[in-house]
Amino acid sequence: MLNKLESLLAKTDIELSSVQKQKLIAYVNMLNKWNKAYNLTSIRDPEQMLIRHIMDSITVNPYLHGTQFIDVGTGPGLPGIPLAIVRPDSHFTLLDSLGKRIRFLRQVQHELDLTNISPVQSRVEEFIPELPFDGVISRAFASLQDMLLWCKHLPKPLEGRFYALKGILPEGELEQLPAGITLDAVVHLKVAELDEQRHLVILKSN
Repeated sequence: MLNKLESLLAKTDIELSSVQKQKLIAYVNMLNKWNKAYNLTSIRDPEQMLIRHIMDSITVNPYLHGTQFIDVGTGPGLPGIPLAIVRPDSHFTLLDSLGKRIRFLRQVQHELDLTNISPVQSRVEEFIPELPFDGVISRAFASLQDMLLWCKHLPKPLEGRFYALKGILPEGELEQLPAGITLDAVVHLKVAELDEQRHLVILKSN
């Protein structure tokens, strides 16, 4: 697994410490183990998890601005857990409505000694943060319209950003952004050994 991860990283500009690499592998091993009972992801092969979950998540790291993030609809911790490992000076609130996923995330937090995550069980529209976030992140969570509707109370006014991890660019959704929201950037992402389109859509409030 370590050889595979290092092979993938060698195809990118991402540099990680040995501790970070070990934590990413430990996370994949936990995901693979718990998946048998909890059905956390449709990906069953650990090496494919490295590509489709780990690399797919950490590729967006250079485009995140700030230190306080919320990963809405995080599922088994994607992209929040990999990002928390590679971005130790930032804090990630991992939000999901299903208890089994939050139990898994708390076990990951304990076993990997991740002090910069906070798993929270809640529906996103019912979650009230103590302080607004620098960034609201979603991966395969909802349409841009639903994300903005459900998460509009989460980012900092004006300076906060919405980060939507998408496959094919949702041009129809981008043409129907609600009033008060503008497109900040669209980033075409290249994920090592993944021959599929990946885009990061960054939105901001006016």
